[in-house]
Amino acid sequence: MTDLPRYEYVKLADAIAADIASGKLPQGAALPGERAMTDIYGVSIGTVRRAVVELRKRGLVATLPAKGTYVIGTPESPVNAPENDNGTAG
Repeated sequence: MTDLPRYEYVKLADAIAADIASGKLPQGAALPGERAMTDIYGVSIGTVRRAVVELRKRGLVATLPAKGTYVIGTPESPVNAPENDNGTAG
């Protein structure tokens, strides 16, 4: 893989996805509000909004208008992969 720069919203989405994967943000948990995330992560509100869109595309969160954004899934990883009949992942 190359070391190309990544967009800030992708970095933020990856950081939130890592929090979801680690259990810091469990399924059903609400993400902080957009304004709060600008302070927490030190990014613009546009970056926060694009990161949330990215997380929705990944199937990790869902947004309910006037209610908030909630964790609905976990990132796919080998740890979460179903086991074969022989007890190995994949």
